[in-house]
Amino acid sequence: MTWPQALKQFDGYLRLEKSLSPNSVEAYVRDISKLQQFLIIQKLSLGPTQVSTEVLREFLATLQGLGLSATSQARTLSGLKAFFSFLIMEDLLKIDPTDTLEAPKTGRHLPDTLSYPEVEQLLAAIDLSTDEGLRTRALLEVLYSSGLRVSELCDLRLSNIYADEGFMKVVGKGNKERLVPVGREALKHLNFYLSGVRGHLDIKPGAEDVAFLSKNGRPLSRITVFTTLKKLAEQAGLRKTISPHTLRHSFATHLIEGGADLRAVQEMLGHASITTTEIYTHLDRDFLRQVITEFHPRS
Repeated sequence: MTWPQALKQFDGYLRLEKSLSPNSVEAYVRDISKLQQFLIIQKLSLGPTQVSTEVLREFLATLQGLGLSATSQARTLSGLKAFFSFLIMEDLLKIDPTDTLEAPKTGRHLPDTLSYPEVEQLLAAIDLSTDEGLRTRALLEVLYSSGLRVSELCDLRLSNIYADEGFMKVVGKGNKERLVPVGREALKHLNFYLSGVRGHLDIKPGAEDVAFLSKNGRPLSRITVFTTLKKLAEQAGLRKTISPHTLRHSFATHLIEGGADLRAVQEMLGHASITTTEIYTHLDRDFLRQVITEFHPRS
């Protein structure tokens, strides 16, 4: 089997059998392409089924030497493991060369968040006299109210918004569906956008059910959301680097600081594992420690 054949079949396996999102498939295939490039640079004429554990160790060491973060190294190893498991499943390989490879220690970093006053400061900077401003207010309210990923926001469908019940159906990673609550303020501004702006657009075919659209009537891109937030943060005078994920982190952190159940937050965020959600409890502990330091007479 040649590398192009292996990559094509691996791509199909991830999409059809594993039902991974296009972004995840692209990342996995890109990781295997990096391995192929490494072999070419090292002048190693090895096919996909001829790669040894030692070669993979050298490949990962090279990535580390190039300055790739521990998190990125661990993700690359995950892609390699998926690829060689696929080859074994297809009876193209007997022994998995990744079996004895261990991912580097990634640790856990606390995600950037906004305080509630900073969220209000961000929202106050929006010019609501423009169509773009009304759209920006609606999408920010939805992001902060429901903790959506930017891809989930861009893919949000009108038919999946249940305003009367205060819920939205979201399609997350791995095409997994979940119901998330959406607050009254978010619904109010979403309605302003849908009726006052979106209803007057020349909507292009295929975008009829997409909630957030560009001024040309096409589905809003993730890049547009990122750019909009970055400009807004500058206008608001916030020095933090703000992205759509910042609002998702803020949503989770503020819920947990307010006493929300961790499993409920896990469900709303669409995390497959509770350990992913537990990172936000570190922020909560910092908050509690600060309260004790400031107010406890023996601190």
